[in-house]
Amino acid sequence: MPTSSASTTDSAKSSSGGVQSLERAFDLLERMADAGGEVGLSELSASSGLPLPTIHRLMRTLVACGYVRQQSNRRYALGPRLIRLGESSARLLGTWARPYLARLVEETGETANMALLDGDEIVYVAQVPSKHSMRMFTEVGRRVLPHSTGVGKALLAAFPDAEVRALLARTGMPAATDRTITTPEGFLAALEEVRTAGYAVDDNEQEIGVRCLAVPVPDSPTAAAISISGPAGRVTESATGKIVPVLQQVAAELSEVLSNPAGTTV
Repeated sequence: MPTSSASTTDSAKSSSGGVQSLERAFDLLERMADAGGEVGLSELSASSGLPLPTIHRLMRTLVACGYVRQQSNRRYALGPRLIRLGESSARLLGTWARPYLARLVEETGETANMALLDGDEIVYVAQVPSKHSMRMFTEVGRRVLPHSTGVGKALLAAFPDAEVRALLARTGMPAATDRTITTPEGFLAALEEVRTAGYAVDDNEQEIGVRCLAVPVPDSPTAAAISISGPAGRVTESATGKIVPVLQQVAAELSEVLSNPAGTTV
């Protein structure tokens, strides 16, 4: 039986061998996330290059599945069913990261963490504690503002200054300690240091007596960073030169795992 031209287009194989309509649907979801979670069809058409009828058809399907919802102003927003997927994915991400964090603990002696940028906040998704009796502990799932953390600096260093300023305006910059950076200018200067050095430092800024060193995970599907944290008496300036190369090597290896698509032989 002949297939309509519309369904032929939607089920056509992409150049990568996948299903084109699926690739397009996920691309639209990512564009919506990049735009803040809510967009109009014309905006999606302009950014994706897809014709409006194609976008409308894909969005109708996503709405029916609960992954997108149509607002009263006729714009489209990311739907609540994505929350469950995101939470499950974050748990798995933490599971995949644990062996690499364990290596960090073995080689540095300090507690190792992995964190993501979720909206305007940092969320910790995995941790392997140090074997020292005096060690740092951050509860997995804990959310903090990025301006007072090493992982926050490592992640935001990849963003344009204008976007960083907008984020800081939304969150504010409350002081966690008397060492916390509390001005946009000071924070932007710190980010420039991160870009130059290749790593970020939290020097008693989240908690007095604690130093943290962090690096981003390059090419991660979602903005991620790994870090070590420990007492300031152990994570000294001299120790930094030994710890940072280990952090960068582990981040590069973790990047390969996260950026390698699973199930490509299916």
